[in-house]
Amino acid sequence: MKKSHGHLQQDTEMIFKFIKENRSSFQVKKMCHVFNVSPSGYYRWIKAPISTRQIEKDHLKKRIQELFEQHNGMVGSPIITADLHDQPEFSNVSRQRVARMMKEMGLKCRTVKKFVVTTDSKHTEPVAPNLLDRKFTVSSPDLVWVTDITYLKIGSKWHYLTVFIDLFSRIVVGWDLSDSLERHSAIRALNKAILRRHPGQGLMVHSDRGVQYASSDFRALLQKRGFVQSMSRKGNCWDNAVAESFFHTIKTQMIHHCTFHNVAEAEQTLFHYIKVYYNRQRKHSTNEYKAPAQYELEWWDDRKAA
Repeated sequence: MKKSHGHLQQDTEMIFKFIKENRSSFQVKKMCHVFNVSPSGYYRWIKAPISTRQIEKDHLKKRIQELFEQHNGMVGSPIITADLHDQPEFSNVSRQRVARMMKEMGLKCRTVKKFVVTTDSKHTEPVAPNLLDRKFTVSSPDLVWVTDITYLKIGSKWHYLTVFIDLFSRIVVGWDLSDSLERHSAIRALNKAILRRHPGQGLMVHSDRGVQYASSDFRALLQKRGFVQSMSRKGNCWDNAVAESFFHTIKTQMIHHCTFHNVAEAEQTLFHYIKVYYNRQRKHSTNEYKAPAQYELEWWDDRKAA
């Protein structure tokens, strides 16, 4: 059976590669004679060709660059590799190869800034014990929600973003933007989360010791719903590390790079980042490198199939 032109070209390229790799041990002319290829053809290949492997490498680099830009330069090789694995043509690309290429391309995850404290824990309201105790891995949705508050500037005035995050999948279940650090924003964000998720009694809600969460109104809402309150130890940000991590991400990927002129503009940008990007696209290592919404959907599908 005759070989096609494509196969012959591929065979010739493999021979030329072998000759190139062994030219320090054997004469090029003699190897060309043994393999029945033209020396002049070999030297043309050395000077001009773009090999199939090089084409594939350039294609991979282009895709890595696109994914890095989609994440606003705030992810490293693990998430880029997980994104690549969503596409069949890149399903076998290793993390080590991606890391090596990112290094060659000068793509490095940007460093993040430290937080400014936005909650006031110097108050006389009662505080709850640290029931969560850094147990950040839970077995199903709506067992534990964590919450925190951060700040962003709109026009010339500071505003405050409150979020509630489900520990199971790290999905943001509720959020609210306010021009005040009063308790009302935290209550609105919690009510939005309740309306969306309909959690049962016994849900643990973990926060820092901020006056917003210690207020009688907030505690009354928890009691009414049959929720359990948990608070971090005094001055210990690691007790609420998941919420802190979310704010690291949103501030360095979005907030630090935006200028908001009005509340409507800020809310639209936050909606797109939280609902579209963070919940549905950004993969998490704790979710087996799946986006929060996908991780939850697969969990529910497994329960239906069982």
